[in-house]
Amino acid sequence: MTDQPERAPVLLKTYRQYLQRENTATFIRDVARQYQIGTLERLAESSTPDIRRAAMLALCFLADFGSNATVGRALCDIDRGVRLIAENGIRNLWVRAGSTLQRRQLERVAGHLRATSWHDAVIDATTLIHHAPWYAEAHYFRGEAYFRRQVWELAARDNHQALEINPYHFPAAICLAQCNLHQGEIILALENFRRALRLNPNLDAVRSQVGYLERQLEQN
Repeated sequence: MTDQPERAPVLLKTYRQYLQRENTATFIRDVARQYQIGTLERLAESSTPDIRRAAMLALCFLADFGSNATVGRALCDIDRGVRLIAENGIRNLWVRAGSTLQRRQLERVAGHLRATSWHDAVIDATTLIHHAPWYAEAHYFRGEAYFRRQVWELAARDNHQALEINPYHFPAAICLAQCNLHQGEIILALENFRRALRLNPNLDAVRSQVGYLERQLEQN
C-alpha cells in the first residue's frame, strides 16, 4: 500500500471510472488497495478540484470519525462538487464513531424514529448514551425524538451536547435553532441558524430562515 500523494493520478483514474460505471464496490476496493486514509486526507486539500472530489468520496466511503474535521471543512469548499460529496457522506463518518455493537444500537434508535416510536427511541438512545456518552449521534437521535414529542428543553440539551462532541454537526445546530424558536428565543435561534450556515453554506432553507428572522428583528 502506498502513502505517496504524487500517486493522485491513480486516484483520478479510479474516480473517473467510478463516474462512468457507478460501481461503488470496485471504487472502494481499488482506492483501499492504493491509499491510506492519511494520504486521502492530504489529497482532500489539493488545489485540483477533481482530486479533492475523488479524495472526499473515498474518505466518505472508507474513513471513520477521525477524518471528521477534513470532511467537515470540505462542506465549505469553493468547489460545489466537493461540497455536495462532503454533505452527502459526512454522516457516514459520524455513525462510524461507535463500535459495531453501538452502531447496531444506533440503527435500532433510527428504526424507532422512522416508525415514529418516539418513546422507544428515547429509551434506547438513553441506554446507548449511558454506555457511549461520547457518541454524538446518540445524543442527536435522542434530541430528534424529544423534538418530535415537543419536549423542547430536552431536545435542545441533546442537540447542544451533540455539537459539543462534534462541532461540524450542522443538523444538530438546525434542530437546536428550531427548539429555540419554539421556546420563543428568536435571537438565540438566529445565532444557531447562522452557526449551521457557517458549517454548511449549502443550506438554502436555513439561509431563507436567517433572512426572515433578521427582517423580523429589524421590524420590532
